Amino acid sequence: MKDAARRLSAISNTEAVPHHREAPNNLEAEQALLGAILVNNDAYYRVSDFLKPVHFYEPLHRRIYEVAADIIRMGKTAHPVTIKTFLPADDKVGDMTVAQYLAQLAANAVTIINAEDYGRAIYDLALRRSLITIGEDMVNIAYDAPLDMPPQTQIEDTERRLFELAETGRYDGGFQSFADAVSQAIDMAGAAFERDGSLSGISTGIHSLDGRMGGLQRSDLIVLAGRPGMGKTSLATNIAYNIAASYEPEVLPDGSLKARNGGVVAFYSLEMSAEQLATRIISEQTEVSSSKIRRGDITEADFEKLVACSQMMQKIPLFIDQTGGISIAQLSARARRLKRQRGLDCMVVDYIQLMTGSGKSGENRVQEITQITTGLKALGKELNVPIIALSQLSRQVESREDKRPQLSDLRESGSIEQDADVVLFVFREEYYVKNLEPRDPDDPKYNEWEQLFDKVKGTADVIIAKQRHGPTGTVKLAFQSEFTRFADLADPSFSQYEEH
Repeated sequence: MKDAARRLSAISNTEAVPHHREAPNNLEAEQALLGAILVNNDAYYRVSDFLKPVHFYEPLHRRIYEVAADIIRMGKTAHPVTIKTFLPADDKVGDMTVAQYLAQLAANAVTIINAEDYGRAIYDLALRRSLITIGEDMVNIAYDAPLDMPPQTQIEDTERRLFELAETGRYDGGFQSFADAVSQAIDMAGAAFERDGSLSGISTGIHSLDGRMGGLQRSDLIVLAGRPGMGKTSLATNIAYNIAASYEPEVLPDGSLKARNGGVVAFYSLEMSAEQLATRIISEQTEVSSSKIRRGDITEADFEKLVACSQMMQKIPLFIDQTGGISIAQLSARARRLKRQRGLDCMVVDYIQLMTGSGKSGENRVQEITQITTGLKALGKELNVPIIALSQLSRQVESREDKRPQLSDLRESGSIEQDADVVLFVFREEYYVKNLEPRDPDDPKYNEWEQLFDKVKGTADVIIAKQRHGPTGTVKLAFQSEFTRFADLADPSFSQYEEH
């Protein structure tokens, strides 16, 4: 065994150059684990969830593990005799043949109890080698500076690789027993019971909406759509602010932070600048009209309210990215970075049609939108956060007598409807009724119009057109246009919810 260890060590350390550093590895741990598997195949199941053949440093060990895994998965017994026929018979390990080396591994096997510890040691060393590879690639590409990879693209690619390594660098994943899944479901229900509002997801701050959706569920893609002027950006801004303002962190045993209530929010504003978005939020919170704020038409008392509000708002974890035409790759890289540095609990994208795909030539807009929605859905699952993505509706809504939007009105791609876990439409009948006002106040129809307008004034419908986790239907909210604010209806005489 000592000869084998010396020989295997020499494989990766031949003709050592001065100042050359050998990649991190532990051949003895690899030998010990393989020996344990050959003696008792149950050892394989202790490491199979996280340990793959590629994690072994020595190519021969990699091949032995791969063959043993295939044999065990087929329900057969993997031991030196059954494995040797699948390995090159002519190869030598020092003075030993491969068959003799397999027998030696089995003879020097550790107990099955130690198998997982050895597996984890091998896995951690593989992660360190991956970090070295990423670092070397980053340095080499930066030196070579290829024309097709500007520095920003290299940063995004490196961040993506590091985040993938960080996320897959856990010892979990793969199949789990139904008992574990049930336990997690009960834990989620318990957390919902203790959380404000008794929600399984993150509260939007609008109770009637939360009551129908159970809050925003992690990893969900929530598409919020509407025609221009309906207030979809206002609703998304309201929700983003409510989540960030109610953020209460909880310190976990490992020192990391987790949101007990509310959360850290990333808002990608592709249409409005960060300053315009902040003005909207300040207007909503202070009840000073945003048009007055922009014109400077405010009193001293109003200004004091604005200053006090801005000081309070500086403390909330709401981060705004105002890059226009951002690509799905850039958005993903920045979201990963924010989650790593500050945490991340919810994302808002305003709006899908202003984003770009990978930029491959020859792609039409439908393919690009499909790529964007698929990318957003995958990002939500990867980061385990809800993503609210705003979307425009096609003009065919305007040509119908009934202006209430339908799923078929989503623009440019069926993938928006397909990838979304929840589809919400914002519809304000007031907007359309106002345009029907008769020009002559003495017109007999004027009283009829006035009654209809008074009925719909200051209200908005949020239509839940699709929901994987619950019923569809319509939630009626109050809308204050001068402050761009949505809220629960104060008048109990209104029917707050209608199921479809």
